[in-house]
Amino acid sequence: MNTFRLVLVHSAAMISLFTSPVTAQLAIPDGTVREGILSFEGRATAGAFTGSTTTVTGEMTGGVLSNVRGWVEAPVNTLKTGNDRRDRDLNKSMESDKYPTIRFELTGVTAAEPPRNSMPVTLRGRFIIHGVTREASLPADMTLGPDGVRVRGTTPLNLEDYEIGGLTKMMGMLKMHEEIVVHVDLVFEPAGPATPAGASMSAKSFTERRRY
Repeated sequence: MNTFRLVLVHSAAMISLFTSPVTAQLAIPDGTVREGILSFEGRATAGAFTGSTTTVTGEMTGGVLSNVRGWVEAPVNTLKTGNDRRDRDLNKSMESDKYPTIRFELTGVTAAEPPRNSMPVTLRGRFIIHGVTREASLPADMTLGPDGVRVRGTTPLNLEDYEIGGLTKMMGMLKMHEEIVVHVDLVFEPAGPATPAGASMSAKSFTERRRY
């Protein structure tokens, strides 16, 4: 092989490495949710409001990034908006006695950048809400540190897609819009000793990054 052809082959290999989705270059440890927040932003006739819960559980099976799987869920009746009457309406509309949890099942993770301690990813999976299952892709940021993996994501969600009714009250005078924005902020604690590839962040700096 002449020198010119060798250079072309080498260049093609480097381009492929840095433009392909991240797979084997990044190792993710198994983990369970140590702490997390599930929240949403809603709008109603009376104005905008937020709801949130820190009662979040979940697990993640690690390995190369493309093989990561897992689940996260939260009880509906732990969502609080700061208004008791609105909380009761929320539980009634979502029939929390019949469908007690909000759940996301992760079926795949992709990233279009070389691995580093913090990078954007796409979480592919399905939401299970109000007894309805729908496929979803959630853009998120993943941060790896020696004391855990933090995942933060935001996605729009339409309540009508999950057959959630009862959004109109008082003969139509009060109405909650069916479109909300959901936020997740989770920290997965490693299930055992593992050192993710490229992880060099100190425990202190990881804690600092977890601040809003």
